[in-house]
Formats: sequence, C-alpha cells, structure tokens
Amino acid sequence: MTSPLVIFDLDGTLIHTAPDLMTSLNHVMDLNGLAHVSFDDMTWLVGQGAKVMIERAWALHGHPTSPEQLEAAFDAFLVSYAADMPGKSLPYPGLIDSLDRLEAAGMQLAVCTNKTEALARKLLDALELTERFVAITGGDTFAVRKPHGDHILGTIELAGGNAAKAVMVGDSVNDILAAQNAGIPTIAVPFGYSDKPVASFDPDIIIEHFDELDAALVEKLIAKASRAA
Repeated sequence: MTSPLVIFDLDGTLIHTAPDLMTSLNHVMDLNGLAHVSFDDMTWLVGQGAKVMIERAWALHGHPTSPEQLEAAFDAFLVSYAADMPGKSLPYPGLIDSLDRLEAAGMQLAVCTNKTEALARKLLDALELTERFVAITGGDTFAVRKPHGDHILGTIELAGGNAAKAVMVGDSVNDILAAQNAGIPTIAVPFGYSDKPVASFDPDIIIEHFDELDAALVEKLIAKASRAA
C-alpha cells in the first residue's frame, strides 16, 4: 500500500530564508547601482525563483532588464547565495517535531520548490535535512514549475507516491494553485512570503504553527478529497 505523501514548499514554508535571499539580492542591486530592497519587499519578490525575484526587484526601481543583464545578475546572485549557505536560514518553529510525527506515522515527505534543485539540495544539505525527503524537485527539475500542476505530479511520481494520497503544504499562491491544479489537498501557512493573505487562495486549511501539522490532519484531508472525488 502506498504511504501518504506530504509535500512541502521550501522558502517561506519549511525554511525562513528571506534574510539570506535579501542579502544576495541586494548584492546584485549594488552591482547594478540600484537601491536595496527591504524585508517587506521580499514577501512578493520571492516565490518564482531567483531570476523572477531579480526581475521584480529591478522593476521596483524602474530598471529595465535585457536577457544578458538578467543572466549576469542571476549568476552573481547564485555565487553570493551559495557561498554562505545556510547563513541565517533556519527551519520554522515546530517544523522538525512535525516531520518526526509524520514519519513516525509512516508518512513520506517531499519538497517541491521553484528554487533551482541544486540550491534547494545545497540548503537542505547544509541544514542536515536532505535525508528526510524521498524526493526534492526544483523549478528547473521539469519543463514546468509551480503553479503548473505537473510540478506537483512529477514530484509525487519521483517520490513513488499516489496523487490520491498526497497533500501540499505551502505559503504562496503558487503553492496552492499548483496543488489545486494537480487535484490534491492544500495546507497553507500564513507566516511565509506572500503579498496577500493565504486565505484568499482558498486552501483546504490554514495552520498557524507546525504544532498543528500531524498525521491525523493529513489523513483527514486525504479522506475528504477522496469523498469529494
């Protein structure tokens, strides 16, 4: 029998990464003679991968981007960001205990992020979390990425899971939309990086803290989705 699979977004869901993303992004801003972004800006800059984050930050200052400029800025960002991992990035409160509870109940865990797969793995390696996950997919793992449902479905396939027994945990509209497009239940967290309240994305449930995430909640959502189908 296939075990239930709990899929997590990375930035803003599993790990509080904004301080380090902001440091490296502002390094790129310095290189291009632009003003720094603030922590408040990060709530809407993050979520579509580093290239989009850079494009959005430049647009914030009315700075046009050519493909060549963007590639150079992206390369500079990657060098800066990877050099200091994990930096100040830390798991959110209660996360580790929640992962322990889910694993003890026989559930499997996976990561589906729009961060590049290499950076996602490097960060999880640095935090000694990689072995917790049976699959880790990034924004460059497949031909599509969140909010496309196939990013979720591809992650489930790599994990050896079943979409009928999977749930997605995320903090942004891309996470919730991707899961909805894949036809799986959604758990939203309000403490991540979103420019709108997560309730506006119509998740199946919102948890305020990882203390609320356990096997009973996952099984309840899977059963509810099964009945609705």
